[in-house]
Amino acid sequence: MEQDFETLAEKYKNALLNDVLPFWEKYSLDWEQGGYFTCLDRYGKVYDTDKFIWLQNRQVWTFSMLYNHLEKRPDWLKIASHGAKFLADCGRDAEGNWYFALTREGKPLVQPYNIFSDCFAAMAFSQYALASGQDWAKDVAIQAYNNVLRRKDNPKGKYNKAYPGTRPFKSLAVPMILANLTLEMEWLLEAETVESVLTKTVEEVMNDFLDPQQQLIYENVAPDGSHVDCFDGRLINPGHGIEAMWFIMDIARHQNDSKTITRAVDVVLNILNFAWDIEYGGLYYFMDVNGYPPQQLEWDQKLWWVHLESLVALVMGYRLTGRDECWQWYQKIHDYAWNHFADPQYGEWFGYLNRRGEVLLNLKGGKWKGCFHVPRALYLCWQQFQALAANMVQAI
Repeated sequence: MEQDFETLAEKYKNALLNDVLPFWEKYSLDWEQGGYFTCLDRYGKVYDTDKFIWLQNRQVWTFSMLYNHLEKRPDWLKIASHGAKFLADCGRDAEGNWYFALTREGKPLVQPYNIFSDCFAAMAFSQYALASGQDWAKDVAIQAYNNVLRRKDNPKGKYNKAYPGTRPFKSLAVPMILANLTLEMEWLLEAETVESVLTKTVEEVMNDFLDPQQQLIYENVAPDGSHVDCFDGRLINPGHGIEAMWFIMDIARHQNDSKTITRAVDVVLNILNFAWDIEYGGLYYFMDVNGYPPQQLEWDQKLWWVHLESLVALVMGYRLTGRDECWQWYQKIHDYAWNHFADPQYGEWFGYLNRRGEVLLNLKGGKWKGCFHVPRALYLCWQQFQALAANMVQAI
C-alpha cells in the first residue's frame, strides 16, 4: 500500500457516509418509543429491544459530533435530538445517576452501577448542546460530568462486588476516558478545570498504568501504581492501551508537548508488537503480561474496536511524528481490519471474530457494539489522511 493519502481519505469518507451511517439511519431509530435499537443482526433486523445507556448516548454523540464538525445536516440533528430527548426523560434516577439499561419503553432495567454511563452522557449532551443550542442540554452535560468527578475514585460505589480493603485496584478506564471527556467538553468547562483534569489524568496514565520497562499499559494497578500478581493485576487489554495512547497524543498535541507524543507513539508500537497474533493475524482481546492463561475465556477473539482504535492511533502517530514504524503497522492493521470486519454486502462492520479471523457473531450491533467506534474511527482516519494529503500538496 503506497502513501496515497487522498485515496485513503476518500475510502474512509465513502465508508462513513455511504455505508456505515446509512445502516444506523435506516435500522436503528425507534420512532414509536424513542431512542435507538442497537441489537441489529447482519441485515439490520432488530433481535432485542432493550436499550443500553452507553450505546444510546454514544449514538447521540456520533450524530451531534458529525453535525458540529462535518456538515450541519438537519437529518443528523433530528436523529441526535430523538435520542437526547428519550435519554433526558428516562435515562437517570432521582439523584441524577445514569442507569445502565432500560426497557424499550424507557423503564429502568439495570441500576446505575457503572460510571461510564455518566461519562458517555456527558460526552453526548455536550456535543448535542453545541449542535442544538439548547441550554437544558448543557445542564445535563455538566451534571453528568460532575457525577464522573464525584465517582471517579469509587466508580461502582455501593454496587462494587469487591470486599473493601483486601486488594484495592484502580482501573485504566477511568483516567483515560476522563481525559478524553474533558478535552471533548473544553468549550463548556472552566479553563482551570480543563487544565487541572488533563494534567492529572495524563500523569496518572503515563506514570501509574504505563510500565516503563515493559512499555505496556496495565489495565489495573494498585492505588500507588504498583503491580499486583493476580488475574486482574496481570491483565493487558491491548485495545484500551492503544486507545488511551491516542487520547494522550490528542491532548499532547493540544498542549504542544512533542515529548509526550513521542512516548505515546512508542507505547502504541510496543503494544502492537506484544499483542499481534503471529499465527493468524489480528490483535488479541485480552492478554496476561506473564503469558499465563487469562481469566477471560474470550481472550483470543478479534474485536472490531481494538483494530479501529489502532488505526486511529497509527495514522495520528504517523501524522504527528512521520515515523515509518507507524506507517508499516498501519498497513498491516488496515489490511486485516478491512478484509475481516467490513461487510461490503450488507453494510457496517462485524464486531466479533474468532482467533482465526472467522465471523463469530453474525451481528452489527448488540449490548456493547453500537453506532460509535466504527463511525468515529472512519471520521478520524478520514480527517487525518485529508490533512496528510494537504501537507503533501503544500510541500510540493
